[in-house]
Amino acid sequence: MPLSEPADRELLHLRDIELRGYRRTDGDYDIEAYLMDTKSYGYGNPDRGYIQPGEPLHGLWARMTVDEGMTIVAFEAASDHTPYAICPRAAPNFASLAGLTIGPGFLKAAAARVGGTHGCTHLRELLQQMGTAAFQTIKPARARQAMMDEGTTAPGSDRYDARVAAAMGGPAAILNTCIGYGTDSPVIKRRWPHLYTGPDQDTVQPEMA
Repeated sequence: MPLSEPADRELLHLRDIELRGYRRTDGDYDIEAYLMDTKSYGYGNPDRGYIQPGEPLHGLWARMTVDEGMTIVAFEAASDHTPYAICPRAAPNFASLAGLTIGPGFLKAAAARVGGTHGCTHLRELLQQMGTAAFQTIKPARARQAMMDEGTTAPGSDRYDARVAAAMGGPAAILNTCIGYGTDSPVIKRRWPHLYTGPDQDTVQPEMA
C-alpha cells in the first residue's frame, strides 16, 4: 500500500472513473470516459425509490472524438444512472462541444456551451480529464509512429520522450509545470541540459538513447 496505514474507518462513498484512448480506423481518436458513484449504504430517493448499497447513484458515459489537430469532431454523452429523472436531459447538449479545440481555454469555452443548467456537473468534471487523456493518447502515438517510420529508436528512450514533449509544445509549454519538469530536475538535466538550473550544470551531458 503506497499510503501510510489509515485510521480505523468506514467506507461511505466510492467514485470510479475510467478513461480509455483509442485510435480509429478513419484516423481520428476516441476518448471514452465512465464515471460511477456508489454508497456503501442504502437510502431513499424521491425519483428512484430506494437505492441499494453499491447501486450506482451516477453512471455516466462520455465519448469524445478528436482529430489529429486536437479538435473535437463529435461528443456523445449518456446517463445510465442519475439521482433525478430530469438529469439525462443534459446529455444531448454535450454534442455542442464539437468544433472546440483541446488546449488553452478549452474548459472555459466548454463551460460557455454546457455550463450551468445546460449541462451536468459530473459530465463537465470529466472534460478536463478527457482532455488530458486526449493529449496522452494522440501526441505519444504520433511521435511513436513517426519514429518507427524513421527507424530511429524505440519508445522508452529519451529521444522518444523528447519528441513527445516537442509535440506537446516543447520546453516552453512544459517547463516548471510539475516536479518532473522543474528546471532543477534530473529529467531536464538529461533532456535539455542547456535549460537545467540544478547543481553540476556545467558537467551535464544529454543522453540520446
